[in-house]
Amino acid sequence: MKQNEQNTTSYSFDENDWNRAAYTDIEKFIYDCLIQAGADHKSADAVARSLVTTSLRGVDSHGIRLLPHYIKTLQGGRINGKPKLTFQSLAASTGTVDADHGFGQVAGYRAIDEAMAIADKNGIGAVTVINSSHFGAAGCYSLAAAEQGYLAIAICNSDKFVVAHDGIEPFHGTNPISFAAPIIGEKPYLFDMATSSIPWNRVLQYGLIDRPLPSDVAIDDQGNVTTDANQTNALLPLGGAEFGYKGAGLAGMCDVLSAVLTGMSLSHAMYSFTGPDFSKHRHLGQFFIVMKPEAFIPTEMFDAQLKAYLQALRNQPAKEGARVLAPGDREWAVEEQRLKQGIPIDQAVWQIFSQLAKSLDVAPLQPVSGTVENNVIDSK
Repeated sequence: MKQNEQNTTSYSFDENDWNRAAYTDIEKFIYDCLIQAGADHKSADAVARSLVTTSLRGVDSHGIRLLPHYIKTLQGGRINGKPKLTFQSLAASTGTVDADHGFGQVAGYRAIDEAMAIADKNGIGAVTVINSSHFGAAGCYSLAAAEQGYLAIAICNSDKFVVAHDGIEPFHGTNPISFAAPIIGEKPYLFDMATSSIPWNRVLQYGLIDRPLPSDVAIDDQGNVTTDANQTNALLPLGGAEFGYKGAGLAGMCDVLSAVLTGMSLSHAMYSFTGPDFSKHRHLGQFFIVMKPEAFIPTEMFDAQLKAYLQALRNQPAKEGARVLAPGDREWAVEEQRLKQGIPIDQAVWQIFSQLAKSLDVAPLQPVSGTVENNVIDSK
């Protein structure tokens, strides 16, 4: 597998063989590990918040399994565990956050807060981030704004894992885009995607548990389409081998907004996420837009329009055995289940977490069974 230093021991993908842990226990475990590894409280809080909420939504490729990597980058010096973030206003509706090479999560949440403050005054706020690092799932930041009643877009680029359309060598990153919108009395509309066929972290995850990839999403070092995660050299852009120009175009847009607009690293020139040198800063840029709905249309009308759209979407005829879902529907259903049952953790990651607990001298995670309510096991 390209640039993969992960343990590729084979484990069952059957979640019945996995352990589950209460999200509150996992959040505390992540926080404790990061503090012990040298992060400050604000950094540990932000990373734990991002990873746990991402895993709760079922986006396991960008959730809690990233903790070992973050510990490695923190201990190696790539990540400044005690950054001094600064914000600079650039124009009436724009500004930039300097992340001081800290965790991307700290900068991402700070940027979205600054963009909301600008939008409160001007109706719309756009904030870039410079000198940042991997920020996890882009949906964390658009969601944070939507939960406060705003529309939001979050965009980032990453190092090269994805071929250009008709290319055979990695050029773009997975370059995610997220959009979220508030819905009164309901969970937000939440759209979060990579511009590649699948996220690179899913390749790493499938390699760990020896699960085959879907077809038409990845190529080997000869440029041939492969379903073997451990033979994957690069990803295809969204749209696959034939229609990948669509994903490649979106990836390029992310590079322009995240790197060209910020002066930070372009995907093809960025230092690798997976090392081997974990002392080098990666100089990532990120881009956020926040909009206040009432700056464009009365809040009640916006809410009614959005709800009408979603009702019509969900009522669309579907093929047998399926139903049409709106963005976020699957994630909120998974979250409801995992809040009750705990977050599933495959045996490979559970073993790594156990090793982390020992090496960092923190209390290890404890598995739960039955249902979890407020971090209490229901033994019925």
